[in-house]
Amino acid sequence: MQLPNGMHLKVLSVQVADNIDLKQFKNSFPVASYFTDSDELVFEIAANKYLCVYKYGNICLTGYSDTETAALLQAIKPFCKNFLEQQPGDEFEIETGSNTINYGFNKIEIPKADIEVLRLIMLNVSHSVALDYYSEQTNVLLEETNYHTQLLEKKGRIGMSGIKLKRYIGRTLNLKNKISANLYIFDSPEQTWENETLNKLDIGLKNTFDLQSRFRTIQDGLQIVKENLDLFKDLLQYRNSSVLEWIVIVLILVEVINLLIDKFNLF
Repeated sequence: MQLPNGMHLKVLSVQVADNIDLKQFKNSFPVASYFTDSDELVFEIAANKYLCVYKYGNICLTGYSDTETAALLQAIKPFCKNFLEQQPGDEFEIETGSNTINYGFNKIEIPKADIEVLRLIMLNVSHSVALDYYSEQTNVLLEETNYHTQLLEKKGRIGMSGIKLKRYIGRTLNLKNKISANLYIFDSPEQTWENETLNKLDIGLKNTFDLQSRFRTIQDGLQIVKENLDLFKDLLQYRNSSVLEWIVIVLILVEVINLLIDKFNLF
């Protein structure tokens, strides 16, 4: 379906969870999907009413009322992993009937739109929201690792016991791996590879949302976190080695003392 000229649509993208089980959600949803793959579901609900659901925990919709949106969020909750109580989101406006494509702040004007154009716009809006979510999580990791490195600089130690340090490393690695596992989603979708119009639109949207730069910032942050974790693991290993060395020394000392006691007892 193609939107008529002069049509105005409001797109809403929301990060609802860390992950959504697309297969289970598709099987339970009453509307047949327009497009399905392992990472994305697209539904044409009615005229000018669309829903996109993404594996990385994001939904994007247009044509939904506030009441319908709230009901959808509750309906999708059983299929979510780590459903977020505080859900970051963003709105974006689409207007058709323009002579050329004009990119603005939270708005795009286009000559005409069909479902593939809308799907591409909604995808990029969702990428932007997901990047905000991952950026916030990366910043949390950076703040925590910076705290421990500053403590290491000032006091020469991390300030955690071995068990707590292991738990911290494990929790941080799990979060880092979760973010890294989903970053592949920001590649250009297949529909842009052979369609010049969609390809130009995709490039323009990526520039508008500054996706590539924000993507690299997250990658750089995760690399810093990785380097800090490698340091913490080395320190933990060194600490364990030092403890073992002292245990060996103490055991040897005890053995020497026992030998001396036995020797003096002979006299």
